[in-house]
Amino acid sequence: MHPAFSVIFLTTLIGVGQGLFLALYTGQLYSAFNVLPVQDSHHFYGLGSLLALVFLVAGLAASFFHLGHPERAWRSAAMWRTSWLSREVIVLPAFIGTTAIYGMVHYFDFNPALFSISGAFSVDVSLLIGAINTALAFLLFICTAMIYACIKFLQEWASPLTVINYILLGAASGFTLATLFAAATGSELVNFYASWAIIITLMAFVSRGISLIRNSQIKYKSSMATAIGIRHSRIQQKSRGFMAGSFNTREYFHGTSKLFMKSIRWAFIVLVFAVPLLLLALGLNQASITVFLLAFVSQYIGLLAERWFFFAQANHPQNLYYQTI
Repeated sequence: MHPAFSVIFLTTLIGVGQGLFLALYTGQLYSAFNVLPVQDSHHFYGLGSLLALVFLVAGLAASFFHLGHPERAWRSAAMWRTSWLSREVIVLPAFIGTTAIYGMVHYFDFNPALFSISGAFSVDVSLLIGAINTALAFLLFICTAMIYACIKFLQEWASPLTVINYILLGAASGFTLATLFAAATGSELVNFYASWAIIITLMAFVSRGISLIRNSQIKYKSSMATAIGIRHSRIQQKSRGFMAGSFNTREYFHGTSKLFMKSIRWAFIVLVFAVPLLLLALGLNQASITVFLLAFVSQYIGLLAERWFFFAQANHPQNLYYQTI
C-alpha cells in the first residue's frame, strides 16, 4: 500500500495522547490507594491533560488532510453500525471531550468526593470521569486498529496482533512522554512512569516482533491465476497494458525498493525500542529531562517510520495485476 502521511500522523499523535492520559490516570489510581504520593491536581493532572489534548487535537487536524471534501467529514459517522472508521470518528471526539473535562476538573479543583468503598477508598469526580475515559481510550485504540485488521484480503493487517500493537505502541509512547512530563514538573512519579514505559516498550517489542515474523511467512491466498481469472499452472505477465500511471498504481503500492523497506524496518526497531529502552534505563539513575526528551523524540520518530512500514508492507492483491510495465 502507499502510506498517507496524514494517516500516519493521525494514528501516532492520538496514540501518544491516549497513552499519556492512561499514564496520568494510572498514577492517580495508585495515589488514591496510597501506593504513590498524591500529586498536585492543578499543575500535574490539569497541565498533563492539556498536553494530552495537544496531541489528540493535532492528530484530529492531521486527519483532515487526506479528505477530498473536509466539509463533509461529519458524514463519515453515518455508518457506525458496520464501519470501524465511523466508530473511530465518533469515539475520538468523545475521548477528546472527556479528556478535556478530566483536565478541567483537576485544573479548577472541582473534584468533590462522590462515595466511598468500604470506608477506605474514596471515589471523587475525577476518578469516575477518568474510568469512563479509560474505557474510551481502549475503545479508540480498538476502533483505529480494526479499520485495518478487519480487511481480510490484506493479510499483513488481518490479525489480532494489529490491535495489540496499536495499543502497546500508543501506551509505550504515552508513558515515555509521561516520564518526561513528570521530570519537567518535578514530580515524584518519574521512576514509576519510566519503569512502566520500559515494561510496555518491551511488551510492544515482543508483539511487533511476532507480527514481523508472521508477515514474513505469509502464504498469500491470491495468485496470478486468481488476479486475472485464468486457471493455469504457468502464467507470466509481460505488460500491464498501459505505460502511464493510474490511481491503482499510485495508491496501492509504495514504489520503493526492497532495500529501502528493509532499512525502514531496522530503523524503527532501533528508534522505537532499542534507543528509548537504553535512555529510559539511563534516566532511572539520572532523572535527566534531556535524557527523557531524547527517549520520547526517538520513540516518536521511530513510530512514524513504524507506521509507514505498517502501511507499506500490506500487499494489495491488485498489485499482482499491475506489477509490470
